[in-house]
Order: sequence, then C-alpha cells, then structure tokens
Amino acid sequence: MSLPEGVKPATILAQAAGALDESTGGVVPPLQPSTTFLRDPDNRYRRGFDYGRDANPGVRPLEAVVAALEGGRSALAFASGMAAMTAVFRALPPGSHVVAPRVMYWGLRKWLRDVADRGLLTVDFVDIDDLDRVRAALAPGRTRILWAETPANPTWVVADLAGLAELAHAAGARLVVDNTVPTPLLTRPFALGADLVVHSATKYLNGHSDLLGGVVVTKTEDELWTELRRIRHDEGAILGAFEAWLCLRGLRTLEVRLARQCASAMRLAAALAGHPKIERVLYPGLPAHPGHRVAARQMTGGFGGMLSILVRGGAEAAIAAAAAVRIWKRATSLGGVESLIEHRASIERPDSPAPPGLLRLSVGLEDPDDLLADLERSLA
Repeated sequence: MSLPEGVKPATILAQAAGALDESTGGVVPPLQPSTTFLRDPDNRYRRGFDYGRDANPGVRPLEAVVAALEGGRSALAFASGMAAMTAVFRALPPGSHVVAPRVMYWGLRKWLRDVADRGLLTVDFVDIDDLDRVRAALAPGRTRILWAETPANPTWVVADLAGLAELAHAAGARLVVDNTVPTPLLTRPFALGADLVVHSATKYLNGHSDLLGGVVVTKTEDELWTELRRIRHDEGAILGAFEAWLCLRGLRTLEVRLARQCASAMRLAAALAGHPKIERVLYPGLPAHPGHRVAARQMTGGFGGMLSILVRGGAEAAIAAAAAVRIWKRATSLGGVESLIEHRASIERPDSPAPPGLLRLSVGLEDPDDLLADLERSLA
C-alpha cells in the first residue's frame, strides 16, 4: 500500500513507506526467512525473488524507506556498514584516485590506508572542511570519488557539502557522503549535490544496538550502481532477512528518537562547555564550534546526538573519568537508545586525529539530568 506523494519524513518512517503484510492485512511488514523461492510453472520468477543472495522480501521495504528518506532513486542494503562503504570503493577500477577526510570513521580510514598500501587505490587524506585543500587534492580526470563525512567522527568537523559537490563535479568525480550520524532527518546530501549516500544502519537507523547493517543510496542508476549491485550479489553481502526486519522496525521510531537525542546532546554540550575539568566541548550546535555556521545552514532539526569532550589531563584523566561513570556505558558504536562513552584514542591507530584526552559521547534516551549528573560525578 503506497503512501500519497509528498508526505513528510515522519509519516514515511511511522508507516514504513506503506509496507504491510498484503496477504493478511497485518500493519507490520512480515519477516520472510526463506532463502529460496518457487519458480512459476513456465520456469520464470514473476514474484521477483529467486534466491536470498540477490534479494529478499524483507530487504526491499527497508531499501524503499531509506531511499525515500534520502530522496534517492534506489538503495541497496548490505550486511554491515563497512560492507556497504567498502563496496563503493571496490566498484572502482583498480588504482583509482580517491580523496577522503583526514577525520572520518576510523575503521574505513584504516581500510583505505590498507588498500592504498597494497596499490589497489590511491588515496589522499585532507581536511574536508577546507575547500582550498580539497581543491588542491583533487586530480581532474583521475579522481573518481570525493568522500565526505559530516559531522565527522570523532571531532565533529563540519564539511560544506554543496561546496564539495561543486569541486568534485568540476574534477569529474562523484561526491559520496557518509550520512550515518546526522541521518536524512538532519542532512539531505542529495539536495546539496551528492551522488551517493551511505549509512551504517547499525547506528541511528536501527537505533537499538542489536544488528549490523549498511545501506548505499544512489541519485542515479548509472554504471557504478550496476557494479555495486553485482558486487553485493556475487559476494553475498546482502543484509539478512531478520536484520532487515529489525532495522525496519527501528526506523519507525527514528524521528522521535533523534529529536530527543539532539535536544539532550545540545543541553549536555552547553552545560559541559564551562566545566573546569573540560578543556573543550566539540559539538556543532555550539556557536563557538568552527563549523557551526555551515552546520546551521545544511542541518535542519538539530545538530545530532554525538559530541566529544576534551578532558584536562590527557588520556589518563579521560580514561579515569570514563571508568567512574554509572549510567553511561563504556562501549563502542553510537546511535542507540542507551548512552555510550568511549576513549577513542585507545582503539584507533597512533595516527588517529583523536586527541589523547578525547571522550566520545553518544547520547541516548535517558533523562539528560541523569546523564549530566553522572558525567559531573565522574569528572569530580
């Protein structure tokens, strides 16, 4: 059952873009775990499904919702965020040139360095918030992808997506945006000129810390998109049926979850900015943040549920503060209903852009007064 044209994101989310169980009338889309599907008597597959490595009835509604939210043409769900993101690069010809942010998700940065060391790609890392440096790094006719992540994990650098799109297209490259942290509810990369959008669905899209998943969304079904479809099919990187069902369920509350997380993160950032044990609060919602003006222009509805604090005293003081919390959970990942705290430099490589005293905070759905009190106790 399709929704009317022009409905707002909250409606798309709450009703899963109109997905339901057509066979029973159930308002919850069904879980279909089958990996193989019947042929018609004439040996064709008119229902559109043959084998689970290519498609699944539960995966397609998830893809439809994410594509609709982003304003994209089509989406592909992958078994993890890393599977989705690395597939974009593996769809390029060997030796392709890529420009990526110096501050970005550490797992993908590590992967890019590894493939560059093996000669599979040529990668230049730049300060993505400096358009002049990005322009200098781009090689017209040779650069295939300009990758952006904004706000960028874990220092929350803000990139000007419209400016990056202009530079990428002038150089003959595609702009690919990791929209995991803001989600399409806060930032619409396609409206700002992006060509592909990627998500770790493990994070905010699902929002309950109980599945791994990734999604790639395209503006145009071109040759790169055909290659991405081939990679997912041939390598078996499709999201599982149960994980797709869980993610679609999680998506239905994204709007209300994210609104609460943004409000709580803003409150915490403002309250902690003057704390004597904190050197600096990194959050694009604060007017003092270097990227605040750009973020205010291209983000709507909030500045996200992620912030970082630089604890005075460096790594030792930061780790001690994290050890003393009682409500925040010392765990990796982000975007779930529970609030997480993590000392990033402990798990990233020595060349990590994360300062030694940085604690990354993923704000959940707890009472913000309780979260603030817990942090203040731990910093005392």
